[in-house]
Formats: sequence, C-alpha cells, structure tokens
Amino acid sequence: MLIIGLPVLSLSRLALVAWQWERVSATNIPVAIFVQGVRADLILLGYFLVLPLLLAPLLAYRRLVRPWKIVTVSWTAAALVLVVFMELSSPQFIAQFDVRPNRLFVEYLSYPKEVFATLWNGFRFALLAGVGLTLVLSVAVFMLLKRASADVGMWPARKMLLAWPLICVVLVMQIRSTTGHRPANPALFALTGDAMVNSLIINSSWSVLDAINSLQKEAVSSEIYGELPREQIIGEVRNAAWLRDLEFGNKELPTLHPQVAAIQRPKPLNLVIVLEESLGATFVESLGGLPVTPELEKLKGEGWWFEQLYATGTRSVRGIEAVVAGFPPTPARSVVKLSLAQQNFYTLAAGLGQKGYQTEFVYGGEAHFDNMRSFFTGNGFQRVVDIREMRPAFTGSWGASDEDLFDKSLERLATLHASGKPFFSLIFTSSNHEPFEFPDGKIALHDAPKQTVNNAVKYADFALGKFIRAAKQQAYWKDTVFLIVADHDNRVYGNSLVPIKKFHIPGLILGADIEPKRIKTIASQIDLGPTLLSLLGVSSAHPMIGRDLVRDSSAPGRALIQFNNYFAWLEDASATILRPGQPPLLGKYDTTSGVLDLSTAEPDEAQVRKAKAHVMMPSLLYREQRYRLAR
Repeated sequence: MLIIGLPVLSLSRLALVAWQWERVSATNIPVAIFVQGVRADLILLGYFLVLPLLLAPLLAYRRLVRPWKIVTVSWTAAALVLVVFMELSSPQFIAQFDVRPNRLFVEYLSYPKEVFATLWNGFRFALLAGVGLTLVLSVAVFMLLKRASADVGMWPARKMLLAWPLICVVLVMQIRSTTGHRPANPALFALTGDAMVNSLIINSSWSVLDAINSLQKEAVSSEIYGELPREQIIGEVRNAAWLRDLEFGNKELPTLHPQVAAIQRPKPLNLVIVLEESLGATFVESLGGLPVTPELEKLKGEGWWFEQLYATGTRSVRGIEAVVAGFPPTPARSVVKLSLAQQNFYTLAAGLGQKGYQTEFVYGGEAHFDNMRSFFTGNGFQRVVDIREMRPAFTGSWGASDEDLFDKSLERLATLHASGKPFFSLIFTSSNHEPFEFPDGKIALHDAPKQTVNNAVKYADFALGKFIRAAKQQAYWKDTVFLIVADHDNRVYGNSLVPIKKFHIPGLILGADIEPKRIKTIASQIDLGPTLLSLLGVSSAHPMIGRDLVRDSSAPGRALIQFNNYFAWLEDASATILRPGQPPLLGKYDTTSGVLDLSTAEPDEAQVRKAKAHVMMPSLLYREQRYRLAR
C-alpha cells in the first residue's frame, strides 16, 4: 500500500503543481506543498491499512492464511485503484471548479443521467481514457499484488501476536499525524489564501471521503420547521425596518445590498475583533452575572456597551459565522464546517479585503480545529497565525494562554500598522475553556480549587485588560475600532425549552473616536458586522441582513437564537419558538429575570412567518451558494 501509494500520489501532485505553477509560485510554499502532501498521503493510506491490520492476527492461524491473503490483496488493489482513479479525475475537475474533487464530485453522482450525458458530450475522450486506464490498472495491480503475496513468508504466531499491538500504535500515530490536542484534518493543510493551491496539498481521495463524511452531518436543515415559499422567505427578510428601503438589485444574490456608512471618514479605520471564548453575561456583574470580569467592567464606560446582546448559538463556530460573516443560525452545523462555504462565502475579511485591508486571524491553539483555518483562508483572511508561530510561556490543553496570544497579537498589529495599509485582525481566545488551565500567580482566585470556570474567566479578563492597556499606548489606537464580544456562554443549560438567558453575552466597541454609549435595545451577533462597517467609515455592498446600530440604536430590536433543533425569534418581550414537527410556541421573556414564560396562546401568524423566513433564508443561501459578493 505505502510502496505504491506514496509514489503515485506524489507524482500526481508534482504534475498538478507543474500545471498550476503560476499560482503555486505566487504563494511561496512549493516545498511545503510536497512535504505536507506526503503527510496527508500517509494519513489517507493509513485509513486504508486499518482493515488489513485488524485482520492480521488471523495469520496466527495457519488455516486462515490463504483467505486472509485474498482479502488483503483485493482490499489493497481496490484502495490503490481508487487512489489512481481519483488522481486521474482531478485535472478535469480542477479545470472546471478550480479545486480538487470535493463535495460536488459526490453530489453529482445523484444525477447519473445528467452527469453521464455531460461527460459523454463534453469530455468523451477523457471519460473513455479514464475508464479504460482504470480497468487496465485494476487487473494489473491485482495480479501484481497477488504474485508478490505468494512469496511472502509468514511470521510465527507468537511473533505476530507480540508485534501487532505495536504496529497498531504506529498506525494510529500515522493517521493522527500530530501529537497535538486534535488529530489532523484537511483544514490543517490550508496554508494559503488560494483554495486551489490548498487543495493540491491534500489528495483527491481524502478530499472526497471527507466531503462524504460532511454530507452525512448536513442532513438537518431549516425545512424541519415546515414550508414557506421562496419568494415569501426573501420578502420577509427584506421587509426588516433597516432593509426595506434599500436596493436589492442582484437577482442571483437575494440579500446583497449597498450599505452607506453612517460615519463618513477621509480614511477608513482599522478593525480588531477580540472573540472571547465562552464569556457569557453569566460572568459580568453589571449584566446580572458574577463579579469575575473587573477589567471589562472598567472598560465598558469607554465605548459602546451592549446591555441586551444575544449569541446565535452555543458553539464557537456559530459565534464566528455570526460575528465575522453576519450569517444567521440554522439547525444544521455552522457554515464554518460545511463544505459549500469553504470559499466564495462572505466574511468581513472578504469585504474589507476588497477595500485594500490586510486581514488575518490570530489564535492561540491549532487553527485547523473546527475547520477554522480552511474557512478563513478560503474566505478573505490573508494570513492565519496560530500556536505554531508563538513561543508561549504557558501552554494548556487548548494552546497558548491568553496572555501569550495577546502578546503575539500586539506584535502582529504593530507589523500590520507599519505597512501603512488599513487592517482587520480577528483574535480568538481559548483560556476560558475546559479544563480551565492558566498560569499561576496572575489573579486572586475567585474559587478553590484553581481550575474552575470562574477562575478561568477572571484570568481571561485579566489578560484582556492587559492587552487593551498595551494597545492604547500604540500609535494605531486612535485609528482603530476594537470589538470585544463573546462567541457564546460557557454552558447553555436551563429548564426552559430555550434557555434564552444563557445566550445573553457582553459586547463592547471602543477605540478611535468612539464615544461612551449604552445600547439598550435587543441586538444579535449578526448586527455587529453592519455596525462595525459604519463605524469604520466603509461603504460597501454585502449580503449581511443585520442592523446598522450606528444609524438607529433606539428602535426595538430582535435576536435570532438556535438551541439544538429549536429556533427562537426574540423581539421585545415576545419569543416565537419554532419546533421540528410541532406547532410553534409563543413565549414572554423577561430580560431582567431571564425567565421565559410559555403561554398556551398560539403565536401570531405574521410573527411565525417572520421567524421561519429568518431561519430558512440562511439554509437557502448556503445550499445555493448565494451568500457572497458579486463576481
């Protein structure tokens, strides 16, 4: 498997790199493509070796040696033929879709008639040559392996059984391909902002197998709440008070619209978003929580402080899609992890990049976790900085401490500022995450023992305060808008059908010329993107449906909340809750006590339509790949 598989995959990669040399050379990583490519190939071939290895102990029984050989030879031949077939299919697929075979390769198999007609009429020679070579190869590989296996001697039973556990450990390490907290995945190999070049690093078989795995997890979508005509979905969303008078001129992109910045500036400001891990209102005293964020409490009087800001979900990737892309939640997985959003999907980085901004993501852990590296590099982030580029004084299970993260961030911000171009940096913390590891001697502990969530939050707050104090001393402070916001709360629980209180998070915008202000209206994470663009002085066209709070922060707001398979539309004191396969519910939410009172009355039909439209629209935009900028 390895002796044949590695050379075949490396030769294929070499040919593809030579073919796409102009784009590969522009990324300055040709050597890394081959080194990391071998690593990716070992992972794929490791998966194929699992079955023969599991059957290997049967060699201890002489009577089963012949059947074992037949199974092993057949399996190995099939695996190698699949590898070669996928590599032969790659050039034509790349020419068509500018990326290695992926989810689309699998999806098209659902339409065999149309696909075959397309291949026969447009790529007849390639089709016949590919099928012919595959058949010849299948026979040749099987005969070669069968002949080679005939001369293979068998180990004694005792030797085989003693060596087998060690070989299993080696194979596990080969497949994990890292000693880090998480095993390697395709996102680990997204090294550049060019999705096509990134795809050359891995191999087509792994790309397709990973896509199949992702498809199995995308079964749940917003249609579980019932049906609503497409026109009505679009109409309801566009009818929001802040959208209804805007021009939606692109029929292909239903939510794309122009936004004129409420603040006009001669030069746009820089943007830094600090996304705080699991920092819910639970830990902010002035928001009804515990007194473990004294630094944030000090800072709240220096900028825009959100009193009723709500997260869209319970996972970091859900917070990322809402804050960075302005994308509403659905019952499916976050688009950060879904295949159709890995390129040509709108983010603030993509939009600001078109305006000449430098864009980067800084994370103290391994950036391929939750597919972040792949999503970011494919959607506008020109650089990703993670623990591999840091020398942390303290490293926990999730990576560098927040102090180390912010030290690296200060270094990167100074570099970005020195270029003279505007910049956008997304900084994602991780110290406030189980098992809550952080350096000793930094804070007066709130609890005993040390490793509790309250202590971790207090340390994260300490590191944040230290970072902001240092940033204030830099020349870029007067030209930079800082957003501090949580991705979600630490643990979302409660006896309510939807524990809305646990979605309440802090949000603070400060820096530059931002004047102190309290935002009392209900707001959602998806409102932050449009608001930031106005504060930066950036006018642009984008697909975000959030509200620009610079223009009006006094009118009643709304929040969109996804909790498991329940979707809540929170507006004023009313909460409309959609349930799969069941009628919607109407609830009254008390923002002071955090109590949701579900009444027996049926919700207003107009409110149900509004809620359905806002949870169905993102699913529609994702499936049709229409949440993007105009080409």
